[in-house]
Amino acid sequence: MNDTSTTPAATAAPAAFADARVMVPLALLVLYVVWGSTYLGIRYALESYPPFLLAGVRFLGAGIAMFAFLRLRGIAMPTPRQWRNAAVTGVLLLGFGNGLVCFAEQRVSSGIAAVAVASMPLFSALFSGMYGEWPTRRETVGLVIGFVGVIVLNLGTGLSGSRIGALALLVAAMSWAFGSAWSRRQDMPSGPMNTAAQMLCASVAMLLVGYATGEHLPAHPTPRATAALLYLAVFGSIVAFSAYLYVLKHARPALATSYAYVNPPVAVLFGVLLAGETVGPYDLAGMAIILLGVGAITLARQRRAGR
Repeated sequence: MNDTSTTPAATAAPAAFADARVMVPLALLVLYVVWGSTYLGIRYALESYPPFLLAGVRFLGAGIAMFAFLRLRGIAMPTPRQWRNAAVTGVLLLGFGNGLVCFAEQRVSSGIAAVAVASMPLFSALFSGMYGEWPTRRETVGLVIGFVGVIVLNLGTGLSGSRIGALALLVAAMSWAFGSAWSRRQDMPSGPMNTAAQMLCASVAMLLVGYATGEHLPAHPTPRATAALLYLAVFGSIVAFSAYLYVLKHARPALATSYAYVNPPVAVLFGVLLAGETVGPYDLAGMAIILLGVGAITLARQRRAGR
């Protein structure tokens, strides 16, 4: 009788488990640092590149690279319906969601932009009600706490000095939340092809918006701005998203989405240390209250899912 403990299948499982124990923390570190630093990367890229063309070029380069890689690996092309749904979702998430963040960062600091975008799960809980998933009592408490944080954040110097920037960031968070809620009920491309298709579609929309509003690519961009653009495309759009998919596959969803709590303070820290940005007491209080509200909603959803 064979000793099953020495078979390849028996030894492969512990090896895979050991790999996950090492790779999941590393992937999370990439998520926390890279996605937290993209807000400062956008600020640096804006030194030379206008906001909508910046978003368009970033997602065009990343989308082409990811799409080509997936096709070479034999991943199927999206169907016409999936292309349409990817276009709608990509415009909402990456077009409005990221394009308006680039627009707002011309007027507000990178750290404050990250804090404002952290309000996205609050809008997500509201938009889910459009599909019959109304917030529970505990989720409603989290919503109230979170929106109080948004109000406090708008009282601080970071957003109060630019109402247009504040409005752009709130619309960005709302668009990302609505796009996420809408896409979950649509026929979307599978796996990473979904992201590649969204980036390609969003890039076309952002380039059109940029040129229609009179933006032009710089003739002589600064080396730092170009390096920031490459960083956003390669690390922000491809490496970090691949890390997110890995964590989502090998760990609990709550752990994969923990970047929503970590990115704002990381972004604030990068902005203060590397760009000399300042953060006032209202800004810090707003960040703490928003994250408390988001945490309350996430915990309530976990309890509801566990029933």
